[in-house]
Amino acid sequence: MGGLKTLSQWLTWQEGCHTQEIDLGLERIQNVYSKLFPNGVPFTTITVAGTNGKGSTVAFIESVYLKTSFKIAKFTSPHILNYNERFMVDGSQATDQQICDAFEEIEQVRDNISLTYFEFSTLAALLIFAKQKVNIAILEVGLGGRLDSTNVVNTDVAVITNIAIDHVDYLGDTRELIGHEKSGIMRANIPCVCGDIDPPKSLQKHADTIGALLEFVQQPYTGRLSLKGDHQQQNAGLAALCIKKLDYKFAVDDTTIYQGLESAQLEARFQIKQIRNKCVIFDVAHNEAAVHVLSKELAKDKQPTLAIFSALKDKNIVRMIGAISPNIDEWLLVPLDVHRAADMNFLIDQFPLKAVIHASDSMDLAIDQALKQHSYQRIVIFGSFHVVADALKVLK
Repeated sequence: MGGLKTLSQWLTWQEGCHTQEIDLGLERIQNVYSKLFPNGVPFTTITVAGTNGKGSTVAFIESVYLKTSFKIAKFTSPHILNYNERFMVDGSQATDQQICDAFEEIEQVRDNISLTYFEFSTLAALLIFAKQKVNIAILEVGLGGRLDSTNVVNTDVAVITNIAIDHVDYLGDTRELIGHEKSGIMRANIPCVCGDIDPPKSLQKHADTIGALLEFVQQPYTGRLSLKGDHQQQNAGLAALCIKKLDYKFAVDDTTIYQGLESAQLEARFQIKQIRNKCVIFDVAHNEAAVHVLSKELAKDKQPTLAIFSALKDKNIVRMIGAISPNIDEWLLVPLDVHRAADMNFLIDQFPLKAVIHASDSMDLAIDQALKQHSYQRIVIFGSFHVVADALKVLK
């Protein structure tokens, strides 16, 4: 694209390139993908779908392979502080130049096909990984599965973490409907491993229909993990099962798997920082199921807690608040500078009358106010990736 030199310029242009931010469907990206990879991608792929736990499961898988001689890549979204976070090869972010070169290559074959921001990033990831000659690439599904742009690749192992209610406008309003959308990443005669402890019937139904080799995690991992939360034991067990499915190509011994699982790290998943003698917890929980998990962790150490919170307007904010209210004593609400954000008046209206809430004009003011509060030694910042990103930028 003439005139686009920097990564910032490319991303600004892409944000206005397509009429819709979210526009599910494979026709557009399939057309461009087939030009870039007429014979498919030259590496083994693991595709990870699910409502919650995708990021953690990807981190577990990556951490194990980082302890081997295999070259491992991962594509994740959204990023927290830096767009380059989306593209990792052997634990290092792609450079601005590598990303811009990939965008330029996409542009050379795109013709007049309109691609979304996420479709551009998916194709860029595949190009970067191919040029880096990776052995294995882990692809985190952005939304759903069946119509998500990552599904343009025929995966070697499909991974489904869990199924909960989220993105109902796109995926349906029942676990069975959502399960059907997630099951779209399955392929005939290809392993699919699932970590949902109460899976919707639609998963097995779709597997039977197409002949996918579906298997469920029989027991969670029992070792000691660096990632906090009881749910991470299930995610770790799922990651281990996934890795075993590729043993025929990339053998990993059990000791390496255990070491990799137990050393895995992931930012903003019950991430704890000590700031001015206060315990500050960052968590990207952004739907009811994820907030329930966060609340369960807070309840293990019952103490007065102040929350800094915001959310996107298409979320069920009432249920998110209800899921964690027993463990929150006071709320500081912050605005988000994204077009899907709930405005302050709407946000306030989602709270019960008895809730102690205060509106802040900005994240930096909210954090300053929270850190000055003598009544609270614990502060939890959650509600969206955007909330955590804004907070980390203030506190970096």
